[in-house]
Amino acid sequence: MSPVKSHYLQPAISLLRRNSQILRLLTAVICISCPLPALAASLPANELSLWWCLPFAGTLLSIAVCPLLLPNLWHLHSGKMIGLWCGLFLLPLSWHYGISTGFTLTAHALLEEYIPFMLLLLALYTLSGGIVIQYNSVGSIRLNVSLLATGTLLAGLMGTTGAAMLLIRPLLRANAQRRHRTHVVVFFIFLVANIGGGLTPLGDPPLFLGFLKGVGFQWTLSHMLLPVLVNTLVLLLIFICIDYCLWQHEPKAKAVRQLDSPMLTIQGKINLLLLFAVTAVILLSGICKNTPVWHIYGLEISLSAWLRNGLLVIITLCGLKLTSPKLRQQNDFNWAPMQEVGKLFIGIFITIAPVMALLQLGTAGDFGVLLQLIQHNGEPVNAIYFWMSGLLSGFLDNAPTYLVFFNLAGGEAQLLMRYFSDTLLAISMGSVFMGALSYIGNAPNLMIKAIAEQQGIPMPSFFGYMAWSVTLLIPLFVLDTLLFF
Repeated sequence: MSPVKSHYLQPAISLLRRNSQILRLLTAVICISCPLPALAASLPANELSLWWCLPFAGTLLSIAVCPLLLPNLWHLHSGKMIGLWCGLFLLPLSWHYGISTGFTLTAHALLEEYIPFMLLLLALYTLSGGIVIQYNSVGSIRLNVSLLATGTLLAGLMGTTGAAMLLIRPLLRANAQRRHRTHVVVFFIFLVANIGGGLTPLGDPPLFLGFLKGVGFQWTLSHMLLPVLVNTLVLLLIFICIDYCLWQHEPKAKAVRQLDSPMLTIQGKINLLLLFAVTAVILLSGICKNTPVWHIYGLEISLSAWLRNGLLVIITLCGLKLTSPKLRQQNDFNWAPMQEVGKLFIGIFITIAPVMALLQLGTAGDFGVLLQLIQHNGEPVNAIYFWMSGLLSGFLDNAPTYLVFFNLAGGEAQLLMRYFSDTLLAISMGSVFMGALSYIGNAPNLMIKAIAEQQGIPMPSFFGYMAWSVTLLIPLFVLDTLLFF
């Protein structure tokens, strides 16, 4: 292996080694302390109270506040702080409900949710990092709008994460000479990382889960096309106005005259084929439902899931092997964004468990007062479905949030598509669109932020970004409510 390739692989290998050592130590301690047959205990949702949600709230507040108030401490010790919140959740949980419950919850979060999630992000991030798209033109309004519109379309075809990782670097490279660039990245998060994912079931995990539950591909495309189109056009129009005003304030020396015949070049095309291979693997893993499934100590071991994870690893390694290191150097590729997302989301996946358990209890849980608002005289209130599923998706994992409201609406795909089409549309739109409300609303949001900051772009803080999203998106979602519900 060449020294340059070793340079890219070594941080990933060392990170995996550290994590595997921690997991082995945790497993050994738990296995010594508890007989293996007892490890199948699950989280007793009926006994939970809102107090168990405090570590999750603390995790979110740390992500929101610490980079703003304690930037140096957060930069050096963010992983330890997230680990502290996980400990403040798992230790009392294990003490109160038994170590088997804490083990099962942690193992479920890691093996069934976190690792598949990170493997998909790793594949998309690695492959997109080997594609160099160059356009010998400065980031003009026309070029920015073209890239945003193209990314929004691609998000519906190859997923928000794939489209975002593919086009964020060309967008940053095109705007490298501009002084005002933050707004370009913010709108990229709005459109490519979120709104565009609503076009097809391939675009965003909530819609893919709906597809697996029986919601037709054609239904999603035909019903979500108009909302995606309306939201995209409105946001592009707002972007044009903002970008035009800021373009006028660019220094004359940097406002380079556009070339008469700009040229587009794409290098590392093998990675484009591998990206489509990733999409095919995810699609097939969802369609192939007849593969064997084993339940071992409360964990669901699915052959299709393991095959999917193995294929993602193979595709990732192929991308590293088949791509010239010079292309990654041109993209300033490194593992820092993956490490940041990995540290933050491991805390979210673990501490979110009681929140999702209480939501899945429906009106019988502590969130029952809120959930009762979605029904009036036995009929669904579609506007409330839209806003409640959306606001929760802005700060929770939007895939299980979609499932919660899907089940509350009846849980039968054919029934919902035929008789409660507007309700299903409200859940779909809310779960996908409102992931743009915060950095943690959708996985690509944080990755885009990390990559932009790596390129020297001053990105808004957690609350600073929410100032953008609340100001621009909430009026848009009010318009969605008036138009569609």
